[in-house]
Amino acid sequence: MRTEKDFLGEKQIPANALYGIHSLRAKENFPYESVFSIDWYKSIGYTKLAVFNTYQKFKNAVNKKYPEKSSSFRFVSDEIIRKISETAIEITEGKYFEDFIVPAVQGGAGTSINMNVNEIIANVSLQKMNQKPGDYSIIDPLEHANIFQSTNDVIPTSLKLTVLSLLTKLEDSINGLRAKTEQLEKEYQNTPRIAYTQMQEAVPSSYGRLFSTYNDALSRDWWRVSKCFERIKTVNLGGTAIGSGITAPRFYIMEVVSELQKLTGLPITRAENLQDNTANHDAFVEVHGILKAHAVNLEKIVNDIRLLSSDLIGKKEMKIPKKQIGSSIMPAKVNPVIPEYVISLAHKIYSNDQLISGLAAQGTLDLNAYLPLIGNAIIESLNLLIAANGTLTKNLFDGLTIDKKIAEEKFFYSPVITTALIPYIGYKKAAQIANAMRKEQIDVFIANEHLKLIEANRLKAILSIDKLLQTGYTIGDVLA
Repeated sequence: MRTEKDFLGEKQIPANALYGIHSLRAKENFPYESVFSIDWYKSIGYTKLAVFNTYQKFKNAVNKKYPEKSSSFRFVSDEIIRKISETAIEITEGKYFEDFIVPAVQGGAGTSINMNVNEIIANVSLQKMNQKPGDYSIIDPLEHANIFQSTNDVIPTSLKLTVLSLLTKLEDSINGLRAKTEQLEKEYQNTPRIAYTQMQEAVPSSYGRLFSTYNDALSRDWWRVSKCFERIKTVNLGGTAIGSGITAPRFYIMEVVSELQKLTGLPITRAENLQDNTANHDAFVEVHGILKAHAVNLEKIVNDIRLLSSDLIGKKEMKIPKKQIGSSIMPAKVNPVIPEYVISLAHKIYSNDQLISGLAAQGTLDLNAYLPLIGNAIIESLNLLIAANGTLTKNLFDGLTIDKKIAEEKFFYSPVITTALIPYIGYKKAAQIANAMRKEQIDVFIANEHLKLIEANRLKAILSIDKLLQTGYTIGDVLA
């Protein structure tokens, strides 16, 4: 064991642990072991690396401009900068995450997150110099790993890097699912289907039309998500505690975000008002609202499919892939687990939306103390949606089929198909055919043979799928 100190006292730390006293205090204070996002952890590595690279540039610039006076500025040695930079690179790869012991649910605005990473950077760098972890007289978590920084600019900046990266993945996942719905729309463009309003048979339509509604909804989702980048791309790195840049040189403030942009390839920019960007998190509220809208569309889609493929339908034309056994007691039962999964995660996203909105409003004066939970929730929602789109594409839409024979049979046996006859023979005569169909359980053509209300060939022409899928009718259609 080793002994570490802070102004509150001492703690015993395992000798080779890469975390330190600040991380251990957080673990003890926040006992529920919710797992912190490794993506966010990696992003902090990028942010630290940008800081260290910019620090080296600042040091070089001072030495060049003031060669005789630069020694009076307490610069960190080049060797230490190299070592902490090497460690930051390794953190971007996810290394040492096992020594990140701070839980996702915590207090303190993210100070524990920042300090855990600082301690890892310091202790790994000490090992690289053949020193023991905890020998902070050589490399210190605050003096070196936290140079020119504050939790209040490093942690939200890193969160935005994570969100931007996940938004890119979400865009791709939406487009993958949308392409699948478009394929189904084309495949079943002319496959007849009775549309339902209020869960009752309504008017003739097609499965292509149904899939087109999903395709367009997902297209809107993609468009909205593509706009999220504009809301998230501004960061407050360089603003330090409240956005004023206190304790950081102007050179560093002006350069560090550009360095981070180069390292990540993400479209980030320095906020014009660093203090606003530090104090207010309404951008996360806005972006998560768009994520919620996508979740709403996914729930609507899978609810439809779950219903249309259910045993409640009777002789059903829609069949979904059988993915796993559905019961431990009922033989051969298969449940719609993919729709159920998506519905479940959609409701988790709705609850995250309420959480993010409420905690963003809890920001007080110059800082929001609840950024860790806000960040945890938005990262969770993004990952859930990426997972939902992936499994819907692979495990539901890929393998979903429509039995065209059953669809056509049900279509012409449904009395609501007579709605299409109203412009040609009027409501009352159309109702006579509908009543005969319902009473005698016959299709529309046989019912008309009995009643002789419209010439048979004309009836077939009117009820052709191409004619039924036209938008409205023309006078020429009626007078033909």
